[in-house]
Amino acid sequence: MTVDGHTLRRVLRSHASGVAVLTAPGPVGVTVTSFTSLSADPPLVSFALAETSSTWGRVADAEWFGIQVLAADQVEVAERFAAKGVDRFGPPTRWRPGPHGVPLLDGCLAWLVCSRHGVFRLGDHHLVVGAVEHAESGEPGDGLVHVHGTVRPSHARI
Repeated sequence: MTVDGHTLRRVLRSHASGVAVLTAPGPVGVTVTSFTSLSADPPLVSFALAETSSTWGRVADAEWFGIQVLAADQVEVAERFAAKGVDRFGPPTRWRPGPHGVPLLDGCLAWLVCSRHGVFRLGDHHLVVGAVEHAESGEPGDGLVHVHGTVRPSHARI
């Protein structure tokens, strides 16, 4: 017997997750806390999106996607890309087209552009694995984490 989703979320609230924004041509984008590196050789990364996410339907068949690792001062960007019913790419969002038409947000710690390597349905989410085709570092600095239900700079006291 496994625990229910409410219990799992409650127990894991104290586990900090990095905050990134997933983008794809369209443009489409969403804040994710499930981004992780999987392999250095070959270079693979992954993220998961809920089946019920309005963004999932727009990225499910995307051949290319981008991952933006958010900087400590990008809390508003994380919140904007997590919000429903807003133009995520409209002002004040600053972005540029990257390789393969993938939108790249300004001011991030790092940008990755990936080709779709595999998609796996796991429970109520889809796990997307990408092969990293382009990687670029931004200015050095602290990132954002999601912990205790909020987004905050990684150097902030919890």
